[in-house]
Amino acid sequence: MQINGKTKIYGIIGNPVSHSLSPLMHNQAFAACNENKVYVPLHTEDLQAALQGLRGMQIDGVSVTIPFKERVLDLLDEIDPVAAKIGAVNTVVVRRGESGIKLFGSNTDWLGSNKALLDHIELRHSRAVILGAGGAARAIGFGLLEAGAGVEIKSRSEIKGRRLAEELGCLWSPLNERPKEAAAILINATSVGMEPDNQTSPIDQSLLGGYRVVMDIVYVPLQTQLLKDGAAYGCICVNGLEMLLYQGVAQFELWTGRSAPVEVMRRALLGAVSR
Repeated sequence: MQINGKTKIYGIIGNPVSHSLSPLMHNQAFAACNENKVYVPLHTEDLQAALQGLRGMQIDGVSVTIPFKERVLDLLDEIDPVAAKIGAVNTVVVRRGESGIKLFGSNTDWLGSNKALLDHIELRHSRAVILGAGGAARAIGFGLLEAGAGVEIKSRSEIKGRRLAEELGCLWSPLNERPKEAAAILINATSVGMEPDNQTSPIDQSLLGGYRVVMDIVYVPLQTQLLKDGAAYGCICVNGLEMLLYQGVAQFELWTGRSAPVEVMRRALLGAVSR
C-alpha cells in the first residue's frame, strides 16, 4: 500500500476501537483490489464532532461501533429503510455532489448474519431462535424477518425480551425453556462464552436437540462452548467470524461499488484471531 495525495480515507468510529479487526480486514481487501484507499481506527468521544469531520476532511466512509450505533441516526442526512427499522447504523457512506455533502447510513450487521446462515440453510420459511435482547439480537431479528424467516426471542430479562419480541412481532420465551415453536436455527446474540469465560454456554446443552444450525456471534474463541455442544448434537456450527466477515464484505461493496475479495478478508480475520 502506498499512501499519497489521492488516497481515499475510511475508518471506524467508536469508543474504544483499538481492538477492532476491521482495519486489518479492509486494508487487505483494498490492497488485493488495488484500491488507493486506507482504513484507520478513529477513536472519538464526541460523535457529532466526528461526523462533522467526515464532511470537512474528505473522509469517504466509516464503520460505526459501540456506543454510537443508535445515537448516529439523528445526525445523518439519509438512512437506509432497514437500518431505520432496526434503529441502528453501523456503516456511513459520504456522498458528495452538486447538492452538497450527504451522510448516508446503512446497517450491514443483519446482512452479515443472514449471509453467514445462508451458506448453510435457506432462511425463507425457516424458524430461528435468538438468544438475547440487545442491539445484536435486534439487528439479527429484523434481518431474519426481512429474509422471510420466523423468529422467537429468548432472554434472561423478561422485560427486555418481551419488548424486543413486541417490536419484531414475534414470540418470546424464557432462556432455559424449550422454544414455543420448533425451530431449525439457534443464534447466540449475547456475549456469553466470550473469553475469558469460554467454558460457559448461554443455554443448557440438553436444549440443543432439534436444531440444524447453531450460530454464535462470539468469535473469541472461534469454537465457543455453545458451538462445541452443538457439534456434539450433530448441528452445523457457524462461528462469529463469519458474521463479522460478511458485514465487512457488505461495507466494502457499499464503499467501492465492486465485489469484495471475500477469501482475502476471511484469511485476514482468521490470521488475526489465531494470533
